[in-house]
Amino acid sequence: MSARLLLLCPGQGSQHAGMFALPAGDARAAALLASLPVDTALDPATMFSNRVAQPAIVACALATWEALREDAPAPALVAGYSIGELAAWGVAGALDPVAAVELASVRARLMDASQSSHPGQALAAVSGLLLASCAALLADDLFYVAIETGEDSCIVGGPAAALKGVEAKVLALGGRFTRLDVEVASHTPYMAAAVAPFAASLRAADFRPQRAPVMSGIAATRLEGKALAIEHLSRQLAETIRWRDAMDAFPEAGITVALELGPGASLSRMLQARHPRIACRSVADFRSLDGVRKWLAREITSSV
Repeated sequence: MSARLLLLCPGQGSQHAGMFALPAGDARAAALLASLPVDTALDPATMFSNRVAQPAIVACALATWEALREDAPAPALVAGYSIGELAAWGVAGALDPVAAVELASVRARLMDASQSSHPGQALAAVSGLLLASCAALLADDLFYVAIETGEDSCIVGGPAAALKGVEAKVLALGGRFTRLDVEVASHTPYMAAAVAPFAASLRAADFRPQRAPVMSGIAATRLEGKALAIEHLSRQLAETIRWRDAMDAFPEAGITVALELGPGASLSRMLQARHPRIACRSVADFRSLDGVRKWLAREITSSV
């Protein structure tokens, strides 16, 4: 069986002030970062705001792949979690890096604007409760399941004012509850006003022939072409991301090796726990790009 590489592009939550250090050590990646409309000197006071986090996360994924791509096999599939799905289209070659980062800034601005009609939003991680039970529990507090990550784990979003009440209900049933450093209820109906204008921005962007299919977060299907990119990247703002189903689609696509481009390692850890037969690591696990290259070469060779 030939090796098939999956590239994973993370979402918000794992960004940190030093996340550009590794790709910036490569000349090609450093040149790319210098050309992008993003400030790589992240301020801890603002790096969790949408307007800073989203373009920075996209830029980091693109720069990391730029540093590695000449020494890695062509990916069989690219997938991204939340804002990572926009990065995935850039990594797959469909979007110019500058365009991808600019679209991330537009996405962040439109999502922030949702606060005008629904002020005070929040996201939280819930685990230890079955998804169906969790969805029913949330309804009275106008919370929604934003991202399905497992049979008994998810991200939920809704009004910040109801957060403590939702937490009390989850804890009373034996679940676990953690508020996240995200300022909007992403992937819930609270983002509905952002869908059409973001689709218009995507429609105005130049898309190029892609080098690999991209996994849809809301449908767990492989996508190719501008029309599907526009539809799925815009719809996912206000619809539940089914990351659990996407992870199950990776082995079905014949994936044998997966590399998370960073920042963080949450996606690789989730995938490793769910599908341990896929060799899976994050760039964040390594101290150098050479370490990543050596691991990739070893795993690609051993899975042939």
